[in-house]
Amino acid sequence: MSNLTHHPQSISLSERETRNGHKAAVLWFTGLSGSGKSTLAMALQEALFKQGCQVTVLDGDNVRHGLNAGLGFGAEDRVENLRRVAEVSKLFAESGFIVLTSFISPFRQERAQSRKIISPLPFYEIYVHVDLETAESRDPKGLYKKARAGEIKNFTGLDSPYEAPNHPDLLIANSAQSIEAGIEQLLTFLKDKGIV
Repeated sequence: MSNLTHHPQSISLSERETRNGHKAAVLWFTGLSGSGKSTLAMALQEALFKQGCQVTVLDGDNVRHGLNAGLGFGAEDRVENLRRVAEVSKLFAESGFIVLTSFISPFRQERAQSRKIISPLPFYEIYVHVDLETAESRDPKGLYKKARAGEIKNFTGLDSPYEAPNHPDLLIANSAQSIEAGIEQLLTFLKDKGIV
């Protein structure tokens, strides 16, 4: 590490934000599998893109197809998975993007570490809350069914804990509301924070 040099960007973040017409930020969506994190993140991306924003989504499954393809699902690999996601999120945010991440990220310590990595850039923890029964009834990937059958071990919400945020920056109660209502809640939040 002693032979490495940090090279500052030749274009400042404020210059990028002025060009983009919005602030950079990371919205870290967390919640159980099936809570609607990815659905909301993708729909928000579309809404922001239509407004002319520089925006991208980092989704758990997509990242594991490429950047984190070599990582497993044990405790150490899950921590490393999120560390890498936080570092990539920071790179995008430093380039002026609004970054939407969609990861279960079940432990408070991992989410706090992600916030620390991304700091001093704005980091907002978005808790997409549904009860376990609702998440399991949705089960878009059939994961709960496999976990109940013993085919998946250490599945969050069943035999591995999910630590809900104590003080999320935004709570989306997603058991019964529409996607449109969730997007309206998110857009209002971003306006209130001065991001868009």
